[in-house]
Formats: sequence, C-alpha cells, structure tokens
Amino acid sequence: MSSDKQNTRQTGFVPYVSADKTLPELTWIACVLGIVLAVVFGAANAYLGLKIGLTVSASIPAAVISMGILRGIFRRESILENNIVQTITTAGEAIGTGAVFTLPALFLWDLNPSQAMIAFIVLTGGFLGVFMMIPLRRLLIVNEHETLPYPEGTACAEVLKSGETGGKNARLIAVGFLVGGLVKALGDGFMLFKTEIETQIGKFKNAVIGLDTFPALLGVGYIIGPRIAGQMMAGGLLAWVVFIPLISFFGAGTGQTIFPAEAPIAKLDAWGIWKGYITYIGAGAVAVAGLITMVKTLPTLVTSIGETMRSARKNKQGGQGLARTDRDIPMKWVGIGVLVVVLILAFTPLTNVGVIGALSIAVFGFLFVAVSSRIVGIVGSSSSPVSGMTIATILIVTFIFKATGMSGMHGMMAALIIGAVVCTALAVSGDISQDLKTGHLVGGTPWKQQIAMMIGVVASGLVIGMVLVILNQAYGVGSKELLAPKAVLMKTIIEGIMKGDLPWDLIFIGAGIAIVIEFLGLNSLVVAVGVYLPIHVSTPIVVGGAIRWLIDLFSKEEGVRKLRNDAGVLFASGLIAGESLIGVVIAILIVGGVSIPTTPLNENMWVSLGVFLLVGILLWWIAHRASNERTKADTGSK
Repeated sequence: MSSDKQNTRQTGFVPYVSADKTLPELTWIACVLGIVLAVVFGAANAYLGLKIGLTVSASIPAAVISMGILRGIFRRESILENNIVQTITTAGEAIGTGAVFTLPALFLWDLNPSQAMIAFIVLTGGFLGVFMMIPLRRLLIVNEHETLPYPEGTACAEVLKSGETGGKNARLIAVGFLVGGLVKALGDGFMLFKTEIETQIGKFKNAVIGLDTFPALLGVGYIIGPRIAGQMMAGGLLAWVVFIPLISFFGAGTGQTIFPAEAPIAKLDAWGIWKGYITYIGAGAVAVAGLITMVKTLPTLVTSIGETMRSARKNKQGGQGLARTDRDIPMKWVGIGVLVVVLILAFTPLTNVGVIGALSIAVFGFLFVAVSSRIVGIVGSSSSPVSGMTIATILIVTFIFKATGMSGMHGMMAALIIGAVVCTALAVSGDISQDLKTGHLVGGTPWKQQIAMMIGVVASGLVIGMVLVILNQAYGVGSKELLAPKAVLMKTIIEGIMKGDLPWDLIFIGAGIAIVIEFLGLNSLVVAVGVYLPIHVSTPIVVGGAIRWLIDLFSKEEGVRKLRNDAGVLFASGLIAGESLIGVVIAILIVGGVSIPTTPLNENMWVSLGVFLLVGILLWWIAHRASNERTKADTGSK
C-alpha cells in the first residue's frame, strides 16, 4: 500500500502534493530568501509592537513575495519551496512579537541590555516554542484537521495553491511598501509635515480627538477589520472623551497633587491626565482582560494537556514507517533539545534566573504552548491571548520570587526574563502551528518545516537585539514615538508586586471596566488596549477598518468580496512593512549621527490630514478595482 493511500485511510485527507511525490523544498535559495524576509518582518513587527502594542501576521505576504521572486525571477515552480520561505519568515514575525511585548521593560529600568542578552532570551524562547509544538502536530493538525481550521494557515495554503497569480499579488505588496515607506520618509525623515494631529472638542475641557497619520496604522485597521478596529476606538473614546474630561471636571477646584500624578489636576492638560491616571486604569483593564481571555480557554488547556499526553504515548515510534508528509523531528531529539535549553537557562549567568526560574519556564512553557497551539487553530494567531498568558506567568513567578526572598531589581529582572522566554515560545508555537497547517494542506514535509522554523528563529533572534537597541537610542522606549504598551504593562505589574507602590484603586477601576466590557459581549482585551493607548493610535486604525467595511458593503457577491479583501490585505501589508522598515532606517541614521530635522517644516494639520486621506483613498481604490481586473482577465482568457 502506498504511503499516500495509507495516509488517506487514516485521516481521509489527501494533500495538494501527494506524499509519494518529491519536490524541491528545504533548498538553499528558499533558506536565503526566508532569512532575509524573517529579518525584515521581524524588524517591522518590532517597530509596530513598540508603536501600538499589536503585531501582524507575515505568512501571506511572505508567501506572495516568495512566489513573485522564486517564480517570477528564478523560474522555480515548487510550491513546497514557497512554503519553506513563508515558514522561515513567520519565525521572524514571532520573534519580534515575543521581544517587544516584554524586553523593552529592561530599557525602561535603565538596565541597557546587551544585544547578546536579548538574542539569548529570544533564541531560547524560540527553540522551546518549536520543540514543544512538535509533539502536538499530529494531534492538532492531522487528527483534528476537520475541527481546527487554523485560519491564517488555511488562507496561506490557498494563496500558495493559486501561485500562478503570485506575480501580480507581489506587486501589490511592493506598491504598498513604496507608499508606506515614502510617507514615513517624508513625514518623520525629512519632516515635510507633522505626523500627529489633534483637535479640542469645542469647549469640552480636555476632550481631545487625535490622529497619527501613519500608513501602517491604516493598514493594521484594514487587516483586523471594522469590528475589532471599532472596539479599539471605543476604548480610546472612553478614555479621551469620557475619563479625561471627567477627571478634569472633578479636579478643577483642587490645588493639591493627587497621587500618582506629579502636578495638580487643574494644571494638567489631556496628555498630563492620560500619563498620570489613564495609563494605570488602562494597565488594569489590559491585565484583567488578558486574564479573562486566558480563563475562557481553560477547558481547552485541560483538553490539550490530556490529548498531548495520549498522543505522546501513541507516537513513541518516531517517524519510521510514516509517510513523508507525516514525519516530524524524532521525539528523542525534541526531548534532548528541551532539556538542554532548560539546563542552559538554569545555570547561565547571562540571565541568572536560577533553577526555579528555569523550571517555571519549562512548566508554563509546556502548559501554555499546548493551549496556544490549539487556540490559534480556532481564532487565529492575531487573536491568541499571548499577552494574557504572559501576564499570568509573570504574576505567579513574581509572587514566588518575592515569597522566596528574591526581590529587588534582581528579582524583577528575573521575572521579566522568564516572561519574555515564555512569551516568545508562545508566539513561535502559535505561528509554527499555522505553518504546519499550511504544510499539511499543500503536502509539505513536517520535519523540514520544523528545521526551517529554527533557521528563522536564529536569523531573526540574532538581529532583533540590534533593532531594539537602535530604536531605543533613536526614539526612546516608552516615549510618545515608541509607547511600548505591552512591555510597560509587564513592568508595572512586576514593580507593583515587588514594591507594593502601585495606585491600586486606578488598577481596580481598569479591572472593573474590563469585566463590564466582557459582560457587554465585546472583546474586553481589544477595548482595554484602546483605553490604554492614546486615541491618536486608535483613530487611523478605525479609518482602516471603515475602508474594509465599505469594501464589504459594496461587494454583494462573496467571490468579489474575497478578491477585493485579499488585494486590500496585500497592499495594507506592504504599507505596514514599508513604514516600519523606513522607521528602523531613520533610527539607524539618528544613532549614526546623521542630521535629521527635529521640527516639521509644515505645521498645518490639513496637509497631514490630506496625505493620510490620499493613502486611505489609494487603499480603497486598489482593493475595489481587484474584482474588475479579475473579470477582465477571465473575459480575455475565454
């Protein structure tokens, strides 16, 4: 019996490339292209994560770029090579996510971590994420093929299977890249216009509406869609049009300074109130919303752990006798890999987390990787509660350290590093789950994808430290340019537990808001992020979501809607990558001593708004015309 027939009998599924067929896959050209894209998207996600606390999936843009280059330039037509490229690339995206959600707190503590230290943390987390996901692949990807859709992985597989259109799609990303990069260069590079505008709402004291005119935020809004973007904007309005004016009203008659602000409320503007009070309310909302999201997944966590144990007992034979499309890295090497990483973490002086810290990483890593890999199969990587699971890890570990006498800066630093390793492992495991789903659908070889993921982890992990250091030196982590919201939240939680000096009333108010939002049936984590961030960030995102809503509204046929949304997502991904990369380039120039203007040459807000609206109109036009182009192409072919 052929291996393909054997696979079909066991799972009822036949991949696009059969198990009996061998195509070029883990080739040198796929690895080189994947490494380049991993570094690019890792840096882009690092910048985006520091800017707004959100990151975006790189799998579909990477697949499109790969097809455009491998098919269009090198005339290579192996779908499995393209799959390897997107697998390596998503590792860079995941490394960027794990790093920026946690490690910027080290800069906020003025510890100035070395690039070697950052690389070590994300590499250990990345390897653990890959190793711990491997035993879950057959259970989650193969056995539950019909019940776990893995939305990004399935979508990426469809893009790969329609590879003959890759050249045109790659051009959409390239155009978006040029537009996003050009606007960033003209605005924040040459300072031809200001990139942040705001206006007071009439005589409504300290009620402000603002807008960061960044193409990347517009692209993020289009990708996440109107519902999520609208809920994020709701959080921003709650903070800037309700809470800030409310605090201004009740504090107008007092000349006293109320903790934790450093000046009387009567003397504070909207930004002063946001910094002194709203950030703590937002922190409490985000922390509790993240925990709520995690608690909602507890049944999945328990199921995942039980199924993982049963799967491990059934598959001790490794890959012998299995079809090509069902061979993982042998479990023996997976176990050795996990053990080596944990031992290194326990005894290395580079991080100094000790045996307790290393064991915490092993336990929480395994538990949360299991649940993360399953959750992304249902809701996708973008909606996975990585930050919530990281918060839970940090809470428990910080309490353990404080109880055992490991306090002060040493204890806080160790707790953060443990959270960073676990966070990176969760991000990587979620992304490799999507990649393995793509591979399962197109007929990839699992062990080659797992090797590819580790290549991407190494490539991006060795560079991400340099990116963070450069961005910190140029803009300053925690500044208005780089708010680093998730990392600030982690820092706040650790300090609050260790020092006991948090304004707990404000934290509890935020917690109450998250609970109320959850009872209203909304995504409490998204709304909480909107409360935490300046409304200037949420506004361009909701504009992007509104453009997506307009496309859906005027696309009656499902096929037309899909074509338009796909085109819009590709162009939006280009906007994000282009602006983010130029942001990193500007940071490098600043650190290198290149003279860059510090004041916009044109302060007129209408110029900035006009540029932003032009990019928005271009996004709508490119998405809307996609179905017309396809119709013409179909007519011509007939």
